Amino acid sequence: MTEKVYVIHENEEWTVHLFRRLEELGVPYEDWFTDTGSVDLTSEPPRGVFYNRMSASSHTRGHRFAPEMAEATIAWLERHNRRVVNGSRALRLEVSKVNQYMALDAAGIQTPKTIAVSGKQQLLAAASAFDGESFITKHNRAGKGLGVRLFHSLEALEEYVGGDEFDESVDGITLLQQYIQAPEPFITRCEFVGGKFLYAVRVDTSEGFELCPADACRLEDISCPADGASETRPKFQVVEGFDDPVIAKYERFLKENGIEVAGIEFIQNAEGELFTYDVNTNTNYNADAEAESGTYGMLELAKYLEHQRQTATAFTK
Repeated sequence: MTEKVYVIHENEEWTVHLFRRLEELGVPYEDWFTDTGSVDLTSEPPRGVFYNRMSASSHTRGHRFAPEMAEATIAWLERHNRRVVNGSRALRLEVSKVNQYMALDAAGIQTPKTIAVSGKQQLLAAASAFDGESFITKHNRAGKGLGVRLFHSLEALEEYVGGDEFDESVDGITLLQQYIQAPEPFITRCEFVGGKFLYAVRVDTSEGFELCPADACRLEDISCPADGASETRPKFQVVEGFDDPVIAKYERFLKENGIEVAGIEFIQNAEGELFTYDVNTNTNYNADAEAESGTYGMLELAKYLEHQRQTATAFTK
């Protein structure tokens, strides 16, 4: 039987480009859409390579327990020594920013000051630590900018928490985080395949915190005035020749945590200090930005998965 690449996910819109690339390369694969279902723990998994690209934002698509089902599936696979790309440790970091920040801190990578809070009254009490400075809220299990709001005062937070718009994280943990003021409205996202740096992309944040680069997110380019005229700049733009010492730190971090495919986001303040605030293990790529640069993340990922499949096949013969 031909060994395949098995893709564990819960969002068909995010896998269509990967499947197309696998088909272009002639890679045998199987779609493991993981939401509801069952795993016979007494059975033996098929042989092959399993790629986990489960998303922390699955609940926003009606798949509330998809990460938990994926975790059960991956535990079964790892018990049988199957090759899992982005295994259980990667999934644990994907669904918890607290776990991300603790792992980044252990790797010596600077993150913004963050407080994890459960409960509305506790949120208001904890926010006193930011009295006099701006801060943001965000969900612990997030993605898609879930729960991200900027506050310039404790009174503004109190009004939000007491109103109808308060949005609680699906796991009940809200993060209070130091607001990093960038001199220009953009963040940088570094993409990695096989644990190695692929490229960096500049993401315009002038219109909010929805930073998903996938085509399915349907994010438009930014219109901005320039010399009295209307100018459009791309929301996502690959940074040519990006080179920063943080790349080596990120690669070590990924290796230490068993993460092979990721997008890591950072922001810099006016003094040039770099703060890392998000690790995406279900990373997506923007087609327009890649076409402009000539580098294609899904193609490189498909090549990597095929190499892992070939290696696993040779090992089992």
